Amino acid sequence: MDAAENPPLPRELVFVDLETTGGNASHDRITEIGIVRVADGETIDEWSSLVNPECRIPAYIEAFTGISNEMVAEAPRFRDIAATVAAKLAGAPFVAHNARFDYSFLRGEFRLIGHRFAAKVLCTVKLSRRLFPSQIRHNLDAVMRRHGLDCAARHRALGDARVIADFWKLLRRDMPQATLARTVAALLGANALPAQLDPELADDLPEGPGVYRFLGEDDAPLYIGKSASLRTRVLAHFAGERTHAQETKLARQVRRIDWRETAGELGASLLEAQWIKAQKPLHNRRLQGDAAGFTVSIAAGSLDRLDIVPIEAGDGWDPAECFGVFRSRKDAARALADIARAQALCLKALGLEPGEGSCCGFQLGKCRGACVGRETALMHGMRLKLALSSLKLKRWPFPGRVALRERGAGDLVEYHVCEDWAYLGTARNDEELAGFAAPGAHRAFDADVYRILVRHLAQHAAADWVDLRGLQSCA
Repeated sequence: MDAAENPPLPRELVFVDLETTGGNASHDRITEIGIVRVADGETIDEWSSLVNPECRIPAYIEAFTGISNEMVAEAPRFRDIAATVAAKLAGAPFVAHNARFDYSFLRGEFRLIGHRFAAKVLCTVKLSRRLFPSQIRHNLDAVMRRHGLDCAARHRALGDARVIADFWKLLRRDMPQATLARTVAALLGANALPAQLDPELADDLPEGPGVYRFLGEDDAPLYIGKSASLRTRVLAHFAGERTHAQETKLARQVRRIDWRETAGELGASLLEAQWIKAQKPLHNRRLQGDAAGFTVSIAAGSLDRLDIVPIEAGDGWDPAECFGVFRSRKDAARALADIARAQALCLKALGLEPGEGSCCGFQLGKCRGACVGRETALMHGMRLKLALSSLKLKRWPFPGRVALRERGAGDLVEYHVCEDWAYLGTARNDEELAGFAAPGAHRAFDADVYRILVRHLAQHAAADWVDLRGLQSCA
């Protein structure tokens, strides 16, 4: 049996725990570091230090950890102990409970002082889940109860680092070594990228929201995606067994990955739609493209006959008189047929079934008889409008061109400029925003942007927006 099938246990591991001012590595800071180095199952070094975060510790964090602003006031800043921390972590996998949290904070602190930190990462939450799949909870308190582990200083860095080191020693003692070694090897290799990509890319990927691109030979766009966590989503493309041929092909073809961070998920969704339409990546489902799509209206002079028509946004077009946005006539007809069958509407009266006489639904007892006069056109039309009510398009809810403000981590603010359900672009400062104030050519209704904005506005009733008409007068 070769080393891949029967890997050895890592000889040395460094167990790390951090206390911080909050949960976001983009703008929160470290207040305490605890490190325990274990070799061959025995502790060979312990080290800890309070850290001056150079900002206030929130009261709820102080109550949780017991670390006060007074305690860290005279503590060293991270830059003062960075060399010691790097030396303590060198040469061994980085182990923590919910390791991505601790690892991201340390990488962020090193980045702030212009240094790069990278290590193989082993998460003991994931290790516990793999080894004890029948258990529901794997937080540190649950692990301690289950395995009889004690901690004299819970929620302090060195105390918690000692607990996860003790958990490792227990596993070495009680688990079959081959099982433990294979599980550890699998977790340490979980973020492995295709061989043709820089392995350090896994650590460079940000944790926050944004849009990413997989590029092939000659930077040909292969795939564009978005996520609330760029790192998690990108690495998921290459994790575990790839059961779909498209995933395998994508992993083989990709030569470069780039991304753009956004303030939040709205910006990521809008940018993803814009990039896919402009760049037409090989492996993406096609979005609407330049075509606005199709919608449904009730035919002029009729109570219940439907017309499937192209969306032609412009003067005189009232979206509130239309129902649904569809990619093609075929998609619209299929959706309407499904609604008709569910609500016992008449396909023939709706204009969706050709021919004279009764419709097929009436013959099967699934139509109330609008096609043969048993149900009046007025009643059928009322039931039709009720059935379509959830699809009724919405009028543009703003006075004109506006910028939807989205706040991200730290000081990042983005202004997503939209008008009549079309996305014009994103600004990150007043100067960029002013560039969108001047009226330009009318942009066509965008079905994908409509869906994104309607969903966002439904979830954020008090939308934060800027009326760009005021900026026009100042331009």
